[in-house]
Amino acid sequence: MFTLNCKGRLLSLAQPVVMGIINITPDSFYSSSRHQDENDVILKAGQMLDAGATILDIGAQSTRPGSDYLDADAEWSRLSTILPALHGHFPQAIISIDTFHHQVALNAVHEGASIVNDISGGWLDDKMIATVALLGVPFVCMHMKGTPQTMHTMTTYNDIMTELAEYFKERLDTCNKAGIRDVIIDPGIGFAKTIDQNFEVLKQLELLKLLDTPVLLGVSRKSMITKTLGRQSADALIGTTVLNTVGLMHGAHILRVHDVQEAADTIKLLDKLK
Repeated sequence: MFTLNCKGRLLSLAQPVVMGIINITPDSFYSSSRHQDENDVILKAGQMLDAGATILDIGAQSTRPGSDYLDADAEWSRLSTILPALHGHFPQAIISIDTFHHQVALNAVHEGASIVNDISGGWLDDKMIATVALLGVPFVCMHMKGTPQTMHTMTTYNDIMTELAEYFKERLDTCNKAGIRDVIIDPGIGFAKTIDQNFEVLKQLELLKLLDTPVLLGVSRKSMITKTLGRQSADALIGTTVLNTVGLMHGAHILRVHDVQEAADTIKLLDKLK
């Protein structure tokens, strides 16, 4: 059983948990996830918590393929008033900051976040690992090659699961040596992977159990669903639920989703089948 120390609050992963996505962006791929008004963010967060979210994942920079890059100052300017307000309104909520800038992570944890979620696993900012170690919070380490602007050109693998395992072994070793106690790995569905590669990763997700660390899965309304089914992201909830079910059956501990109620229901129903 895995337990995360979120600034003194222990979060058990004996049962899978739901991470709700709140994007403070104008350009995230799923338009209904975009929130730029403080009151709107607080309303959405409350709805997610009531629906069963254990973690709220707040991001201010879109990382969809080809998205615009924001530097740390621009990213933090979107968060600087909303994040403290969110923490003030829901002081018991576990907030994750979705960023690859160490300064944004530092500011966010000081303002109430208690998990750092980095799509680059610390590669895009060489101060990130040391910063997370200093902060003493859990670190979500995702697999990606390149950047959101270039990753679509970097989808060549000899054996994708072997390369993911090697990547995570190196990242886990680096995090451990730096002093990060709790690391969650995310295989990075949709990041530097083709549609078929995404399905291959999901099919073999259970292999990541060998790394003996929690696994986060983020398939919510992504292109592996929409392009396979010929749907828009707004019509991809059923596909998301199917793939989340597969992910849970193959060992996922955290589901990162736009639709909290459906993910929470999926976890409850699968638990009855144990």
